[in-house]
Amino acid sequence: MKHILTILLILSYSSLLFTQADQVFVQKDKDGMRLTVNGKSLMINGVNWDYVPIGSTITDPGIWNRSDDVIKSALDREMSLLQNMGVNAIRTYDIAPKWITYIYDSFGIYTMLNITFGAYGLSINGAWVPQTDYADPATKAMLMKEAGNMATTYKNTRGLLLYMIGNENNYHLSWTGAETEDIPLNDESDEIILAARALYQAFNDAAKAVKAKDKSHPVAICNGDLLYIDLVKEECKDIDIYGTNMYRGKSFGDAFQRVRDELNLPILFAEFGSDAFNARDNKEDQLMQAYYDVENWKDIYENAAGLGKSNNSLGGFTFQFSDGWWKYKQTENLSVQDNVSSWSNGGYNKDQAKEGDNNMNEEWFGICAKGPTDRRGLYQLYPRAAYYALQEVHSLNPYTVGMTLSRMREHFNGIVLMNALLKVSK
Repeated sequence: MKHILTILLILSYSSLLFTQADQVFVQKDKDGMRLTVNGKSLMINGVNWDYVPIGSTITDPGIWNRSDDVIKSALDREMSLLQNMGVNAIRTYDIAPKWITYIYDSFGIYTMLNITFGAYGLSINGAWVPQTDYADPATKAMLMKEAGNMATTYKNTRGLLLYMIGNENNYHLSWTGAETEDIPLNDESDEIILAARALYQAFNDAAKAVKAKDKSHPVAICNGDLLYIDLVKEECKDIDIYGTNMYRGKSFGDAFQRVRDELNLPILFAEFGSDAFNARDNKEDQLMQAYYDVENWKDIYENAAGLGKSNNSLGGFTFQFSDGWWKYKQTENLSVQDNVSSWSNGGYNKDQAKEGDNNMNEEWFGICAKGPTDRRGLYQLYPRAAYYALQEVHSLNPYTVGMTLSRMREHFNGIVLMNALLKVSK
């Protein structure tokens, strides 16, 4: 009998180790469009997440070339905070499958895996090309290989939610570097349109390459706002989700309805949010950040399936979990949190003295401030008011039976931003 029990325990443990990946799909029905995981509706309450200590850049290995003990320590600190906030998914790049599973098994947090798809340039035949030409055969072959390898590597990973291809690559048809500039919304020269068409053809081919190897996880692209949505409609017939980085201020406006009407797709906000630095007053402004973040999430929730608006919102990923001290100038002043506003956005007029002023501070988008790095390469995070306000946001499940638009609005109206700020000062 003892031997039988031992065998049963071994078999049980083995089946746990080799549990198949979740079945994740976009469901479309009379109520709208939603994401389902193993048959259950999931609103993505996500954040953009990375681990970049002060003094480092996003291209440095950070913790990932350290021991498993150090990596686990870092993940345990960060994911505990995220779990406490009600986050159920992170958006990230270049993370090993075992850490996706560790994060999910330990904290119940899924991962949306992203590849940049040449957004910031790439190496072709040993030569660095700063601006990707998506019509070039050698470039396209490399990008298809990248997408296919992603699916092969991650398709059976427990904790994987979905794949995302690119990061506002359409903007980078006009931008030539990694530095964030004013958004190029009006560049419609023949040359740019041809380049954009080649980009969306490549996006679609990559989506097909991923889906040929993994039929259990949806594929999203990441477009900048709705720029070239007409070309997306023409060229991207095989994507499952329209993902977008969108910074419009407190409301996304017509984005939900246009994506539904023009693409017949759900919309997922890959990046959105507000920085925590007031450029007009030249000081940190946590209430301002919390205001815009909460208003954005209200928009996202109200457009979820079954609530009577556009019914095609899958959720989003707040940008971002912790401050990026490297973002202004990329490789300079890495140990200084720069206050320079590098671009202008009138949607965030709470910190503009006059229209057109630069007011977006790239190094201050964290809903957590970042502390100094210790001897093991780890750091402490300090939640801002936005963290506590979003904790209240994510306590609501828009798919709860009996949920209505009025009930949802009542929940958001009950979020007192000053209470969130007071929690920071305790």
